[in-house]
Amino acid sequence: MLPTTLMRGKAGKWIPLVLAAMIMSACTVPKQASSPANVQAEATASSDYYLQQMQQSSDDQKTNWQLLAIRASLREGKLPQATQLLGSLPQNMTNVQLQEQQLLNAELNVAQKNFSAVFTLLGKLSPRNLSDAQQQRYYQAMIDASQGRPSLTLIRAYIAQEPLLPEAKAHQKNIDATWTTLTRLNQKDFSSLMINADENVLQGWLDLLRVYQDNRQDPAMLKAGIKDWQTRYPQNPAATTLPTQLDNILNFRAASTESIALILPMNGQAQVYANAIQAGFNDAKNGLMSQIPAPQPQAVPDAAPTQDPAAPAQEPAPVSADNSSDPNANGAVSPSAQPEAAPAETAPSATEQQQDTQPAPAPQPVLTPAPANAATQVRVYDSTSQPLSALLDQAQKDGATLVIGPLLKNDVDALHNLSTPLNVLALNQTENVQNNPNICYFALSPENEARDAAKHIWDQGKRAPLVLVPRGAFGDRVAKAFAAEWQALGGQTVLQQSFGSKNELQGSINGGGGIRLTGQPIFVAPDASKSVTVAGLTIPAPIDPVVPATSNGRVDAAYIAATQGELTIIKPMIDLANGSHSGVALYASSRSYQAGAGPDFRLEMDGIQFSDIPLLSGTNPALMRYAAGKMRNDYSLVRLYAMGADAWSLANHFSQMRQIPGFQINGETGVLSADSNCVINRKLPWLQYRQGSIVPVQ
Repeated sequence: MLPTTLMRGKAGKWIPLVLAAMIMSACTVPKQASSPANVQAEATASSDYYLQQMQQSSDDQKTNWQLLAIRASLREGKLPQATQLLGSLPQNMTNVQLQEQQLLNAELNVAQKNFSAVFTLLGKLSPRNLSDAQQQRYYQAMIDASQGRPSLTLIRAYIAQEPLLPEAKAHQKNIDATWTTLTRLNQKDFSSLMINADENVLQGWLDLLRVYQDNRQDPAMLKAGIKDWQTRYPQNPAATTLPTQLDNILNFRAASTESIALILPMNGQAQVYANAIQAGFNDAKNGLMSQIPAPQPQAVPDAAPTQDPAAPAQEPAPVSADNSSDPNANGAVSPSAQPEAAPAETAPSATEQQQDTQPAPAPQPVLTPAPANAATQVRVYDSTSQPLSALLDQAQKDGATLVIGPLLKNDVDALHNLSTPLNVLALNQTENVQNNPNICYFALSPENEARDAAKHIWDQGKRAPLVLVPRGAFGDRVAKAFAAEWQALGGQTVLQQSFGSKNELQGSINGGGGIRLTGQPIFVAPDASKSVTVAGLTIPAPIDPVVPATSNGRVDAAYIAATQGELTIIKPMIDLANGSHSGVALYASSRSYQAGAGPDFRLEMDGIQFSDIPLLSGTNPALMRYAAGKMRNDYSLVRLYAMGADAWSLANHFSQMRQIPGFQINGETGVLSADSNCVINRKLPWLQYRQGSIVPVQ
């Protein structure tokens, strides 16, 4: 038998080990179990954990665990479970629990896309009575329910949420979203904003927007304005953390245009298009176009001019490398009807200008085109001679600082798989544009024109449009581009109707048939940017159900992408089936506006609005006649000539287009601006047939 003293000694040695084991065991217990459930704090555990705690608790603590389980269920996307738990809450709850219930109900409605109910539920809560964590969720629910539509309410929600965000990444995201919302306000909304005297942060944001709007066309002035604003508003969150877009402007560096490489197809069928682009580029570079004076803007009389402006042919779409059986589908074809007299190749005198047709007023200049610079070195590389990769390498070795081109679509598609340090202004657009920091895309595409038409028709107050397009891939592209822009503006479903060849149309009208303005809804894939994040879970944008354009299926506008010959048949067929006074406004693309259209055609097209590039819409008749003469009256080539001139301006403002949101150039092919992928968009002037004449749309 061991001595008693020995037993005591060994037992004493084990006591510290037992205590250590007990301490370690206690550390493995979840933190929530060691303290009461707090519904006003963060909920980081799983819904299963909270449900387990709820089953093991009673009274108020059980309700608190249930509320936390609802929040975790929403975060995990378990909407049925969240709905069931929310509906089974007890009747008798404390004020703190009732507020959390109301907030959870709003978050559930966000997840279920019941956005109108969200504002009603949030309106019953006072943010002052909520904890910081609850306030952050309160404002996030309000932001989600706004669906990105710019408003003062949304801006205030972002401002209130910003100081509640602990993470730097979330902080920057909030500031960027605030700025984006501000820049999306239209002038009417901006001028009618009413702010309270104590809203210093909001006042600072609005002043920053004014600085941006007043100086965005001059990077140096904008930099100085931002620096001054930061001094005047040191407490504004954007003073220390600028919106990403403005931060890029402060780091702005102009692109060099000392040596430019033109990559164009100088052989084959596309050579004629390349020659037109090169001619416009060289004239703009050498200052020849600026020597032709533009007329001073004049008031447009109600009475239509008696003489029609020289009308162009179909607008060329991006040139494709393959040969289509229908050249009109991709544009860039010579008009079948020539103008009555060939214009002189030199600029007309002032007397000749006075005798010309009354021009449509030009858009207000946003930024004048780039000045001439004959010292710029320009080298032309034939894209039909070598692969694009070899041409880019050669241009870099030759000292080029910027590339204009390629033109053919297959070469532009190849840009995605190439890596070049050179800035590239591609003269076509790929179907799947990728955001590349040194590539911009400039194309005279029918899709771009369709998007511009959607904006124009929307601005005229129409809300139920139909798109009438040729049968086939070309028509489908135009229709989808129109519908996507229409829904981005806030519109509903757009209807599409397709027509066949001119012979088919002629057969229909000979048989006494008309065109009723009905069609099939155009499906547009949901925008990923409209997805909603609730409690850390991203819910994809909903797919809208297919519904008629209006409750009675009636349209109030029709956009027609047709040639002049097709429109000559389509317009009477629409009048035949719907009546000439049906109240449906008709709009046409530039494909229908051709040279040589006489007064009979203009009378028959009475009321139709159509768009075209500024060079061919009467803005400057002298320059129009000069360009037409140089292109031998082929107005499809005149458009490419104008494209070449604008390519010079875009090259000289490449960095601004790439880095400064909202930057615009008043070009010969339209008012040019760039989206986030640096796809150049064009806003076109609109004209209208009225009593046998052509007048600008007011």
